[in-house]
Amino acid sequence: MEVVHTIPELRAAVDRARQAGKAIGFVPTMGCLHEGHLSLIRRAREEAAFVVVSIFVNPTQFGPNEDFSKYPRTFAEDRVGCVAAGADLIFAPTTADFYPVGASTWVDVEGVSARLCGEFRPGHFRGVTTVVAMLFNAVQADVAVFGRKDLQQLAVIRRMVRDLHMPVRIIAHETVREPNGVAMSSRNRYLSAEQLMQATAIPAAMAAAKATAQAGITDAARLRDAAQAVLSAQPALKLQYCEIVDLETMVPVASTSGLRCAIAIACHLGATRLIDNADL
Repeated sequence: MEVVHTIPELRAAVDRARQAGKAIGFVPTMGCLHEGHLSLIRRAREEAAFVVVSIFVNPTQFGPNEDFSKYPRTFAEDRVGCVAAGADLIFAPTTADFYPVGASTWVDVEGVSARLCGEFRPGHFRGVTTVVAMLFNAVQADVAVFGRKDLQQLAVIRRMVRDLHMPVRIIAHETVREPNGVAMSSRNRYLSAEQLMQATAIPAAMAAAKATAQAGITDAARLRDAAQAVLSAQPALKLQYCEIVDLETMVPVASTSGLRCAIAIACHLGATRLIDNADL
């Protein structure tokens, strides 16, 4: 497996693969890879003969009081994981190389990015869509795989790809979970064993909402109440939002009748922000 740090090196490697008749798969990451990331790489390998993984902690998607400086950087372990999962190339640029001096261009997807995480993390999605657009432009992949845990991010990227006619197929891969049901996240490293157990209230809350929906309830307020009853029983969790949303627009709904909907939750557990979601 090759590791490159500049866009010219990346494009040369991708060009060689494409000239050999290989489809290009892409998995963008910020590193600190866990089994969830590795499952994305394996899925990309099923879809394409040449798989690129980017490892780049993108500064523009972090707010001023967020964890950019302490975000785990574990490149040596990540490289081993990429090899085992079947990646062909790691693209690991520096911030100085990736963002040109004086860069002032942004990609801003309105509407679908406005609520939920967009409300509580101003500028976050602008940073995400800008860096993903840059990566798509650099890699020129045929298919890109994203984790479903970041549900709103997935919806925002799909809208960007549609609106800007980007020639890449987006695949959503199911969330990989810890043995106790908590969604895998690089930020789980911040949690103590006790906090990781406290976090199980999040998947339990989603299960309560899902069971209510399966009982035939379509009123979003009742679905939300079922989840919040579970969350409120765990005082360590500080709820940021719990919403029943349309899967495409990320707009909270009054009723799930006739719609494809999900429950989306964001909580703080100590200093760590956790998000999760489930189809209803």
